This record gives sequence, C-alpha cells and structure tokens, in this order.
Amino acid sequence: MRESLFAIFLMCFISGCAAYKSPDRSTWTAYLHGASFTDMTESARTAKKPIFQGAGGKTVAEVVAQDSAMEYGDKAQNESAMCIGYMSELESALYDALRRPGLSVQRAGTDVLVILVRDAIMELNAPEISADGDENLSTIAKILKKYDATFIEIAGYTDSMRDTNAARAFSMDMAERVGVYLTQHGIKTSRMFIVGRGAARPIAAQDEWGRLANRRVELRISPVR
Repeated sequence: MRESLFAIFLMCFISGCAAYKSPDRSTWTAYLHGASFTDMTESARTAKKPIFQGAGGKTVAEVVAQDSAMEYGDKAQNESAMCIGYMSELESALYDALRRPGLSVQRAGTDVLVILVRDAIMELNAPEISADGDENLSTIAKILKKYDATFIEIAGYTDSMRDTNAARAFSMDMAERVGVYLTQHGIKTSRMFIVGRGAARPIAAQDEWGRLANRRVELRISPVR
C-alpha cells in the first residue's frame, strides 16, 4: 500500500514538473479558432465586439458597474475615465509581476503594451516555449484572465533578415505559438488579434545586441468600450 502511494506521488510530481511543449502545429487552427488574424485597428475592434460579447465578454463599463471591489468613485462617471482606471490597474498588476529580464510593460495611451524579448520566452535554439517562458506567460495569462474586458493583439517581430517572407513566417510562428499558449491557459480567442510583422518596427539598432531586442512578441492590450 505504501509503495502504491509513493508511486502515485512520484507520477504526480513528475507530471507537475514536466516542461511545457506546444501542441502539434496541425492543431493550431483549432486552438486559434475565433482569433482575428489582422491588426487590432479601431475598425477591427468594432467589428469584433459583437463576437466578443457573444462569447460572454463584457465591456469595461459593464465590469466596473458590477464589481464593487474596484474603486472608481462615482459609478456614473464617463466611460473614458472608467477605461483609464481599469487599464491603470491592469498596468500596475503586469508591471509588479513582470520585473524580469527581457520583459517590459509600457502605457500607450489607454492601451497597455507588454514587450517580450524572444529569449525571455523561447528556447535559444528552437522555436519552443522555454521554462522561463512558461513561467512568464503563465503569469501574464492569470492577469489577463482577471482583466478580461480587453482585446489582446499578439504581434511577432524579427530582426532584419534578407528573406522578408521568412521573417514574416518566423514572426507569425512566434505570435501564434504565444496565442496557442494563452488559449490553453484560459484566454478566449474572441479577445485575440494575431499578426506577424517580420522585421517591421524595430525597437533597437540592428547590431548584435539590438537584434536580440528586435526579436520579440508584443502584447497590446486594449479596453473593450
């Protein structure tokens, strides 16, 4: 009996410590069903809002109105002020949780931008989520589940590459891989916009160190109004 209990404990321990592995690429279409593969423009958000609401999503105003735990003063204040307060809380939660190398949290107007340098979330020599990446993305997923009155644009970027088609494919792989991970961790695809932008919009020089920064995934989180 004691040996059986030990065997069960050992199996559970090993299972709990198993490294994350992305599902087979042939299943990604199913995982990402409902995501939008386009830039998260204002018109795209407007078009996606009925789908988001049909999947049970609520606007920031609806969440604030029903959640007495969130302090925004007068509940009759305008929607813009509600969004600012809601996104400020989200920004603070992400900033406090992601004080780690290769990760940064920024404010972009009402939106919140999370920059994930590739080496902070992926294996160095393979297109797979690393152990650190698993921890980082799991932390992000938990916060995004709490602040769910938001759309999320997942954008992959590369450093400068001669083959622009390869750069776009590589960046899309990163974005989709992160999207699949978030889906597996409870984030609805009705919130997602997924794009691969190749070497566009570099954030650093194209030298040895700058290239590492330019290979990245950006999560732009926008309030649903």
